[in-house]
Amino acid sequence: MLAEQSGYTIAVVGKTKNDSFYEQSHQGCLAYAKGHKEVRCVYDGSLDYQDVRTQVLVINELLEEGFDGLLVSTTDSNYLVEGSLKALAEKNIPVITFDSDLLPEHQAYRLAYVGTNNLDFGKALGNAAKPYKTLHPQPICIQSGHRTTPNLNARIAGVRLALSGQSETRLDGRSGWIEHARCPVYNMGKRYDAVDQLITILGNEPPPIFIAVAGFAQFHPRYIETMSVFRPLIKRQKVVIISADTESIQLRALNRGLSTVNIGQRPYEMGRQATALMHRYLTTGKKPEQSHYYLDYHYCTEENAQTCTTSR
Repeated sequence: MLAEQSGYTIAVVGKTKNDSFYEQSHQGCLAYAKGHKEVRCVYDGSLDYQDVRTQVLVINELLEEGFDGLLVSTTDSNYLVEGSLKALAEKNIPVITFDSDLLPEHQAYRLAYVGTNNLDFGKALGNAAKPYKTLHPQPICIQSGHRTTPNLNARIAGVRLALSGQSETRLDGRSGWIEHARCPVYNMGKRYDAVDQLITILGNEPPPIFIAVAGFAQFHPRYIETMSVFRPLIKRQKVVIISADTESIQLRALNRGLSTVNIGQRPYEMGRQATALMHRYLTTGKKPEQSHYYLDYHYCTEENAQTCTTSR
């Protein structure tokens, strides 16, 4: 912690940089800074996809430039701690995680987590699939990003828990739900791969209910154009697409009948609240009262796509 200085630089590092979700978290930091002129926000991340090495490199490069506190969304907990956070701890630079927390064994390297309760969020995604069950067992396909990312793995566990009462193993049909043999599918946050995976899975007969635990394919700029062929099938519920997040690009697709259900988070508030907690610690030394600050989420369908909250 720094004292008696002209200002505080807070670094915001998401899993990917060119992602509206993390850009909103940066906007939350900037909004807080508007009312606290001594706070400066800097933003960075892996440019195109969820790359654990690049995330660490970005943080270490920012550290060379100098910052007083770090807000980070974890891609790989062990790699992040070994590659960056241990060095930050040695320099007494505080860390708050948002969106994706460190694993429990690593949480001594951060002050607090601000974001969604990801197990509960996964349960919400799983529960959203239940009205669309038409087969016994009903096949599903879960799409995720990086295999080691804590929040995404918690969401996968939550989906399984909602549909089978257990979260440790793949759904095998005994609960009335079964995971497609090729799933979960992982795309590393690469949007092109995510769209290809979605189209491939929907080509099965019958197509499994598709549950994306983050935005992935729907963040692709040509998602609407590419998926338009599926609109009649989505309309008749022959194809069901359930996705995390409600960014503007996703709501446009939902409004056009190219998604079934989207469950959204609050990335802007993650950034704003994490910045407030970090600023208080930097100025007073007072640690957050809680280890986890959980934010709510919201449900969007085609019927309310134009009015449901997108970010704040």
